[in-house]
Amino acid sequence: MINNNPFDQGFYHSEELRKMGFKQVGKSVQIAKNCNIIGIENISLGDNIRIDSGVTFACKSGYLKIGSYTHISGGCHLSCAGGIELSDFSGLSHGVKIYSRSDDYSGISLTNPTVPGDFLNVITRPVIIGRHVIIGAGSVILPGVIIGEGSSIAALSLVTKSLDEWGVYFGAPAKRIKRRRKDLLKQEQSLLGQRSTA
Repeated sequence: MINNNPFDQGFYHSEELRKMGFKQVGKSVQIAKNCNIIGIENISLGDNIRIDSGVTFACKSGYLKIGSYTHISGGCHLSCAGGIELSDFSGLSHGVKIYSRSDDYSGISLTNPTVPGDFLNVITRPVIIGRHVIIGAGSVILPGVIIGEGSSIAALSLVTKSLDEWGVYFGAPAKRIKRRRKDLLKQEQSLLGQRSTA
């Protein structure tokens, strides 16, 4: 399929992406052409996904699974060695960093990738972002974190431990400041109902 929209030439679309070797590519997927993607074979993409410019997926090892109706804004970085899952309707705002692997900063071992593994104490754990989770610009998520369904993380937050469902979180480290409304679940039902009758 040839895309004649002059404003949409900066994206690869599902048809092109399927030929590149991704593990899975759904319908209506758009990935900006200037993204840096390592380990395409370890990445699964659902339906209705948009990934904006300057995003980096470092997935040489581990895996990345992106659910449907998901958006990743420009400048995000996902380090997938321990595995990262973004569930349906989740979103990452500009410059979010997700690390499923990290050096140990306590001083009990050496650090950085130039040092042989016997001298390192690398922490490798999956990160799971629940349905309807939105993460604000510039936030950082560390290895082993599970963010429960419906939670929102304010901009510039540092998430060091797992967070409960349907909360609004802010800070470094992120703390729950209030409950998040669930009105959006009715909108999800309407959207999916429209899609199933189309």
